[in-house]
Amino acid sequence: MTTAESDALYNDPRLADFYDIDNGWYDDTRACLRLSEGLVSVLDLGCGTGLLASAIAGGGAAVTGVDPAAAMLEIARRREGGDRVTWVEGDGRSVRLGRQFDLIVMTGHAFQCLLTDADQLALLKTIAAHLSLQGRFIFDSRNPKGRAWLEWNPKASHRFVEHPKHGRVESWNDYAYDEASGVVTYGTYYRLGSGELLAAKSKIRFSPKDHLARLIAQAGLTVDHWFGDWQDGDYTPDAKEIIPLGRLR
Repeated sequence: MTTAESDALYNDPRLADFYDIDNGWYDDTRACLRLSEGLVSVLDLGCGTGLLASAIAGGGAAVTGVDPAAAMLEIARRREGGDRVTWVEGDGRSVRLGRQFDLIVMTGHAFQCLLTDADQLALLKTIAAHLSLQGRFIFDSRNPKGRAWLEWNPKASHRFVEHPKHGRVESWNDYAYDEASGVVTYGTYYRLGSGELLAAKSKIRFSPKDHLARLIAQAGLTVDHWFGDWQDGDYTPDAKEIIPLGRLR
């Protein structure tokens, strides 16, 4: 879908195997699970390892999960409940499934992997192409005013994680920020007990609300409410997140 196509963090099976440890049942997963209640069909763009898609499918909705990373989808297929989901290896900018959905979600800040206006607009047009007339969409993007990347330095991000295969693993991040483009290049590192280092470099873009609003409108969508977190807090200029909940215009 984006740089994720070549990013080892998502495509190296050993790195992908850490994804659910660092990204589990957070508030975005719980909020989208609530939004999906009683719906017939849900599309999860950038579904990753399928945690959210499988949980929604467990509630009875017909769920399709789309992701460009084969290693992530392999984990999704093996997940409990993964057999209830239709998994599609595809590019969110161009995938066309020939059907519409009651809800389209994109969580885990996957939208930030779209590094250019053209990429972001293409993804938003994919949403518009797959929304039913009464359908809704929601995604999240970190507010650049929060400068979240400052916490991704090696000292602040240093941690230990417990991995079912590798045991206690040392982990940390680093970053470089390009102010002109709003793109942050960040490193993710896992040092195994053997001393082996697993590493990946990733890029994400921080876009302001006004920029997102303009592209959303250009894609033929409209926002009913802007949230500033996944606990239903309203967006404010100082909010941590930018979360539009909307529909076809």
